[in-house]
Amino acid sequence: MSTLAHTMMTAARSADSGLAGPGELDRYPYAEAPVAERVGASPWDAADPELGRMGRRAAGSRGRGLHGQLVQQLGQMIVSGDLGADRPLVPEEIGQRFEVSRTVVRESLRVLEAKGLVSARPNVGTRVRPVSDWNLLDPDIIEWRAFGPQRDDQRRELSELRWTIEPLAARLAAGHGRADVQQRLADMVEIMGHAMGQGDALTFSRADAEFHSLLIQVAGNRMLEHLSGIVSAALQVSGGPVTGCDRPNEASLVQHGRIVDALAAGDGSAAEAAVRQLLTVHPEVERVVPAPREH
Repeated sequence: MSTLAHTMMTAARSADSGLAGPGELDRYPYAEAPVAERVGASPWDAADPELGRMGRRAAGSRGRGLHGQLVQQLGQMIVSGDLGADRPLVPEEIGQRFEVSRTVVRESLRVLEAKGLVSARPNVGTRVRPVSDWNLLDPDIIEWRAFGPQRDDQRRELSELRWTIEPLAARLAAGHGRADVQQRLADMVEIMGHAMGQGDALTFSRADAEFHSLLIQVAGNRMLEHLSGIVSAALQVSGGPVTGCDRPNEASLVQHGRIVDALAAGDGSAAEAAVRQLLTVHPEVERVVPAPREH
């Protein structure tokens, strides 16, 4: 096994470190209002416990600390519909519910505003924006939709997007012949092979995501390059929370190798064909891509 493969596999096993440590918590002692003083049902009481658990796990694995955890929690609650546009998001309520400081709440809402999920206006407050305003290409929103009520639509749309951009990227990449990228792609295939042999789905998934991201980046098209993060997000969520769209199997590994060979030969047609074949070998493609809906 190469040094790169060993390093990546070791890192994948140790990356999920959980929640931020006590030293990272920036708590603020908000006073809890008496029950009798509360008006109306709290949106926090209706939140899905599983949604909150998933948010904490995802934020912890990304190492974002308390601020990142709150962004994950609120983002998932908005995308799932638990937080709607029928009432404002009151920073004091958020601080009480999640036991965080005013600064953490304010910065988290700014992040969500940048993603198009909320808007803050004088005399109106902070409210959830309609879906048409969301940045649906944002990797975080892709993830939140993929694990929420819209999961089927999100996974179908991601699969269709991959079918649109990846074969073209492979054809373009074959004409660039960058030796460093060629080697990196070959390294990812090697890592995937070792990971499959050891039953390490997490390492397989991460090497797979990097492979496809590199493939788009080397296409030489700056607009396509901006989509590389979206493809990585798609691989992480299309087939499940861990293993990604291309499950560890021999057919998938063979097609990745054919892509590398076609790029090395400068054969754009063969590279494009190999990508299309790769996107059809998924054993559960019918589950991942539902049939068209009737209107």
